[in-house]
This record gives sequence, C-alpha cells and structure tokens, in this order.
Amino acid sequence: MDVKSLSRDQLEYMLTDFAKRWLAHDGLWFQKVEQTYGMDEAIRLDAAAWEQFTVIEAKRIMTFLSIEPGGGISALKEALQYRLYSLINTQEIIEEDRKTLIFRMKECRVQSARKRKQLPEFPCRPVGMVEYAHFARTIDPRIKTRCLYCPPDEHPQDCYCAWEFTLDREKDL
Repeated sequence: MDVKSLSRDQLEYMLTDFAKRWLAHDGLWFQKVEQTYGMDEAIRLDAAAWEQFTVIEAKRIMTFLSIEPGGGISALKEALQYRLYSLINTQEIIEEDRKTLIFRMKECRVQSARKRKQLPEFPCRPVGMVEYAHFARTIDPRIKTRCLYCPPDEHPQDCYCAWEFTLDREKDL
C-alpha cells in the first residue's frame, strides 16, 4: 500500500484509527499494571510514563507546526489541537486573554468506555496534572497549569475535566 495514493477520507480515517489504537494500547497497558500491582501503583507508573511522553509529543508538535519555544498561550492553544487524542475526544479551548487559556475535555473516550461498561470513572487527575503541566511547560516554561476539575472530582455532566493555563510573567507579551 502506498499512503500517497490514499484519498483524503482514507487518510482521515487512518489518522483517527491510529489514535484509537494508541489509546487502546495505553489502556490495556494500564489495566495489566493495575491487575498486577493495584490502582495506586498503576497511576504512579502511568504518571511517570506520561511525564516523558507528553514532552516528546509537545516537541514533535512544535516541530511539525514550526512553533518556537516560549510561544505563550497562543502557541499552547495551537499545539493542544494536534495531540493524539484530539482526533478521538471532543475538546474545547477557550482563550480568555493573552495570558489565560481554559482547556475542557467535553467527551473522553476513556471515561465513556468505562461508563458503557458500568465502571466508576477513572481517577485521572494525578496523571492529568503531570501530563498537562509538562506539555504546557514544554511549549513555554512560563506557563502554569491548574486543574479546575478532573475525576475523581465532581464535574459538570457535559465535561469530564478542565484545565487552566496561565502565563506566569508578563515578559515577552
């Protein structure tokens, strides 16, 4: 098969399918670690893996989009739209001003699957703190990350988690 011969629809399907496969692998890995070592250890190891992966992902997105380090909130907004799960989750990005951005995960494939299986929500806040903070700091070290809510926290029906990113200093605005 020659990827160059695929239609736009086929390429879009392939990208989405690749993202689903990646997430399936991530989930299966997590479940095996949880079964072997328990939830606390699985979350600890997952956070350690995300600490490295999210930096790699941010750097690759920055290269792809020609984003220079230190690009502030606008660079983060652009980069968030190219994360692997952006193809399979419904997200909302609100740039409140040049120093503040709110990122909301409206529909989460992981949480939706757990809901379908009548399982409790995955308590992803500790992993999310690592993931989002390291992603944002890779884009611009001045960006600070704050969790507004994320399971196991209470959250609105139409949103699983929300994160606030703020530019720490006025420098270079």
